[in-house]
Amino acid sequence: MTVMIMVDVKNQTRENYDTMLKFLAGYARTAPGFILHSAYAAADGSWRVVEMWESTEHANQFFRDHVVPNLPPGVRPKRHVQELHSLITREC
Repeated sequence: MTVMIMVDVKNQTRENYDTMLKFLAGYARTAPGFILHSAYAAADGSWRVVEMWESTEHANQFFRDHVVPNLPPGVRPKRHVQELHSLITREC
């Protein structure tokens, strides 16, 4: 089932996020189950990431294999998983 992964990242900076994105974007684009990734700086100073994946398993595998090993010291993302009822994309 398609899922939305919402991530709150305290102690993340734009610079650290951009560095990670440069490294991880290529992996994400070719990762099994990947649909989309978006991020923004929240008003409370944290960083927010929203991703869509074909399954929780795909999302967890990517996070475990590619994100966790590259997190800056002191950065501990808090992830929330939401199963989706619908998702409309340009291709659908």
